[in-house]
Amino acid sequence: MHNDHEHAADADNVDIMPSLDHVDLELIAALSRDPRATVVALAEQLHLSRNTVQARMARLEKSGVFQSYERSISPAALGFPLQAFISIGATQLSLPAITEDLRRIPEVVEVHGVSGQIDLIALVACRDARHLFDVDARILAVPGVERTETQLVMSDAIPYRVSGLMELARRESRR
Repeated sequence: MHNDHEHAADADNVDIMPSLDHVDLELIAALSRDPRATVVALAEQLHLSRNTVQARMARLEKSGVFQSYERSISPAALGFPLQAFISIGATQLSLPAITEDLRRIPEVVEVHGVSGQIDLIALVACRDARHLFDVDARILAVPGVERTETQLVMSDAIPYRVSGLMELARRESRR
């Protein structure tokens, strides 16, 4: 489950992602370790010029490599401790409109289009079970939504992460 919710990159952008070289991967790894690092600090750490770091960051940003600059904030800290995944079955032709309607429900923090018996899976954050019931009812009221099924999040067994993928990509880029 990912806590950054305004993604610049999504499945539609996968085919336009740039191939990342070793320097790109080192820059991304440095930013992952210290998301608040300045361009000057990154340049010093990576032994690159400031202009090189700025140019690469601009290219990576434009191509959708960076998903969000939004800080990860715990929904529980905001008073929404109950999280759930809501599986949504929908009319296929209505999916774009359904997605826009879901975007207007503040408790919906993330939605993914998926394959299989369901069409979308939404992560929601709620105050309590009654609030979750109300959110589910609002989702069911969206035109084109045919059914929902709710699974409560009991724990973040493995929170969203890409560090393993970055390390794998860095190893593979050295081959």
